[in-house]
Amino acid sequence: MKFRPLHDRVVIRRLEGEEKTRAGIIIPDTAKEKPQEGEVVAVGPGARDEAGKLIPIDLKAGDRVLFGKWSGTEVKIDGEELLIMKESDVMGVLQGAKASRKAA
Repeated sequence: MKFRPLHDRVVIRRLEGEEKTRAGIIIPDTAKEKPQEGEVVAVGPGARDEAGKLIPIDLKAGDRVLFGKWSGTEVKIDGEELLIMKESDVMGVLQGAKASRKAA
């Protein structure tokens, strides 16, 4: 199934968090925090200003981004857990980093 977000919303796949601390201690699933890093899966066309002019989104599919801890709405599409959030909830794009295809 294809999903296209509306307006200035983006669909994000969370990237897998670390399973070990820097000291090598293994973190159990129940104690892990949800990662605040993800890969953009799809973007909407953009928001409209007061005059009705379309303001395009700065993000594109494949971008690796950071977002707020409580940002977005969790949804399940074709068995995959994704986040839908407004572009303004994304704090920034990580440049020079390749996104992992593993989901959290």
